[in-house]
This record gives sequence, C-alpha cells and structure tokens, in this order.
Amino acid sequence: MTHHPEQQGFTVWFTGLSGAGKSTLSEMLFHELRRRDMKVELLDGDVVRTNLSKGLGFSKEDRDTNILRIGFVANLLTRNGVATIVSAISPYRDARNRCRSDIKEFVEVYVHATVEECAKRDVKGLYQKAMAGEITGFTGVSDPYEPPQSPEIYVDTMTQEPDQSIQMILDELSDMGYIEDGRRLVHAPQSHSGYTDLRLDGEPAEPEARVSP
Repeated sequence: MTHHPEQQGFTVWFTGLSGAGKSTLSEMLFHELRRRDMKVELLDGDVVRTNLSKGLGFSKEDRDTNILRIGFVANLLTRNGVATIVSAISPYRDARNRCRSDIKEFVEVYVHATVEECAKRDVKGLYQKAMAGEITGFTGVSDPYEPPQSPEIYVDTMTQEPDQSIQMILDELSDMGYIEDGRRLVHAPQSHSGYTDLRLDGEPAEPEARVSP
C-alpha cells in the first residue's frame, strides 16, 4: 500500500470590497486545488452568513463576529490537513489578524479594486443605492474597509485578468511550499462549486448591508 504524505492544511483568505473579484478567484483556486487531488473547502462570506451567522447584522461587532466564526471553522479545517479557501469582504484589519494568529498557516490575498470600479461592475446597483444613502452600512461607501498592510499576495483586478491573478496566486502558493507545482491545471471553465454565491453576472446573493426603510 502506497502511503501518501499527509497534506498540510493552510488557509487562503481573500479580502476586498464587494465586487472586487474574490468569489471569481476563490472558485478558480478551488478547482485548481481539487485538480491536484487535495482536500479543499471553500468558505464564502455570503454563504456563511445564511448558515453559520444567520441573524447577525452589519454593525462592526456583528461583522467581526461573522469573520471570527469563519476563522474558527477555517482553523479546524486547516488543523485537519484541509486546504481552506475563505472569500469574505472582512473589512476590519483587527478581525483578520486575529484569524491569522489563530490559524498560523495563513495566506492573505488582497483583491484590490477601487470603490469606483466595483460600483461600475455592480449589476444590482447596490453601490449606487449606498452612495444615494438608500443603503446604510455599506463597506467602502458608508462603512470603512481597512486594506491589508502587508498581505502575502496582492492582486489588482483592475489591471489583471482573472487568469493572470490566479497564476500569481498559484506561483506564490508554490513558492511558499503549500502546493508542489504552480502551473495551471484547469483551463476550461468548471461547473460551479456550489460553495459561493457567484452568479454568472457577478451579483452577490444578498446586499452586504441594510436597506434603509
């Protein structure tokens, strides 16, 4: 019986504004790691909200609670040798850093796009509503987003195509020793993982803020 070396668990944590490209890249990474026969799980902020964090609002405290819950699950998976992908706005630096210190094997990916660019991509017009004051507590408009100061990986979706961004991520994971080979193995679009609320038109499942009455 051939014994495979135990897979090392790690967490790749995608953070960035709503519409920056987190779900797109996390889906791509999910399929790349699956193709490498790795144990992989994907925790998406919107999906977690409807399950693990049902009932939480969008105050800073509730947002932090949501992120720390995601971090708790990611830590359990990581400890058990699973490649864990987190895709969540995670606007506050302190909550992300608490997850980092718990998980240890933590790769932060800052998916950068400006508020203006994300608003242009936003098919639901949530940014427009937030800018008009119809939605309160919207990250990047009426609520803060604190970008990572020294993320392991920085991708700029305003200047890079998703193919370029995912290649950068694979190269870095390979350099860090989390994967053996950074070459792209998946080229055709894969069927949807079911783990993210990624729509074909890129719309989130639910607004990440409160609509004012």
